[in-house]
Amino acid sequence: MTSQDFSASDVSYVRDTIAARATAPGVGGVGIVRISGPLVSEIAAALLGTVPRERHATYTTFRESDRTAIDSGLALYFKSPDSFTGEDVLELQGHGGPVVLDMLLSRVVSLGARIAAPGEFSQRAFLNDKIDLTQAEAIADLIHSGSRQAARSAMRSLKGEFSRRVNTLVSNVILLRVYVEAAIDFPEEEIDFISDERVSIDLDKLVSTLDDLLKTAGDGALLTEGADVVLLGKPNAGKSSLMNQLTGQETSIVTDIPGTTRDVIDQQLEIDGIPLRLLDTAGIRDSENAIEAEGVRRALAAKASADLIIAIVDTHQPLKAMLADIRELDLGERCILVGNKIDLPGSHVALGPEALLSLGLLEDLVPMSAMTGEGLPALKAAIKQTLGFSGSESTFAARSRHIAALKRAQVSLATGHRCLSEDQAGELLAEELKDVQHHLSEITGEFSSDDLLGEIFSSFCIGK
Repeated sequence: MTSQDFSASDVSYVRDTIAARATAPGVGGVGIVRISGPLVSEIAAALLGTVPRERHATYTTFRESDRTAIDSGLALYFKSPDSFTGEDVLELQGHGGPVVLDMLLSRVVSLGARIAAPGEFSQRAFLNDKIDLTQAEAIADLIHSGSRQAARSAMRSLKGEFSRRVNTLVSNVILLRVYVEAAIDFPEEEIDFISDERVSIDLDKLVSTLDDLLKTAGDGALLTEGADVVLLGKPNAGKSSLMNQLTGQETSIVTDIPGTTRDVIDQQLEIDGIPLRLLDTAGIRDSENAIEAEGVRRALAAKASADLIIAIVDTHQPLKAMLADIRELDLGERCILVGNKIDLPGSHVALGPEALLSLGLLEDLVPMSAMTGEGLPALKAAIKQTLGFSGSESTFAARSRHIAALKRAQVSLATGHRCLSEDQAGELLAEELKDVQHHLSEITGEFSSDDLLGEIFSSFCIGK
């Protein structure tokens, strides 16, 4: 469904004038009320006494119906279609007191506007083809960015970098579709596309370009959405000490008493621009203490839903016990094994990587001391590598839905390639290329369901 289809069928969207505070709740020096829709000029005339000059800041007084002054400030008028939403837009910049802004908004509503739904201004910009869906999402990502790198990535998406790369890929898919379908529909032209090397070469280029795009989008999704990282280990392995090292503060209580941590403790941090939610958990062991047993249950639940697990083992304990701990933790693929307490004499890490590997330990075990911080840079590098973050400066903001759409396109493209190379089935290749185009177009919103649009824009701030 295109944006034109949606706007034409949504009567309330066409007729309504919407208004909302565009600044955050609370007290501030400046507060902004934004208005968009067909009644903007009438509301301006009644509220200000005149319609302000287009695209100029006009100092004026905002008045009640009896001409009593509500506030004084700046009015900016943008005439359709040269505005953010593509409609007539009026922005009123007054003092940032909650009562004053409520009075101003009430006055605007009394003149025929209604309170906007979350994200409705951005939604109208999308529906009026002022921005595409990735740019609309980038607005929210820019507002909620958790690091400078995430903000820069969101700005690149807002300027259209992500959309440009997706649209270029879609154009190349369409060109190949046209060639393949022409050969199918007009066999008299004798285009033997099956044996034509061009098709295979173009398919290989599409696969490579899509792989690169997926990698960059993966970086962008990490910067936008972050990752949940769970610290897992036996009691007294050093999880809480590592938590404090990574966060740079006394987040968790550290004692020599096993089982000090009974609940999941979480803390936000940033590693090279990646926003992480770090979770310290209770030590994994059998316990008849009801509170500790519940803590262990929560630790295992956190493990099951984690994006990354950092498993900590005590390298100072007897080797047999150390190996047993590793087996009991039942580590998966997205896991980093940390060999802790290398600052203590007799640590098994001194055996070297080959000896450790022969003993059944992971080759990429990260040796460190959670007490002194030795090995912390290597752990941070391992976190980025395991999460798949390349750290490219050209990363743009992306989301999980974009990654899912790109992966669906990747599967369809691989299937089409196989249909050509193994079965010489041109009709099936054409169908798979059609699916690739559809999946990619979901990203920019050319094909988007009402439910998807509602879900995306409802997560926005009021006034955006």
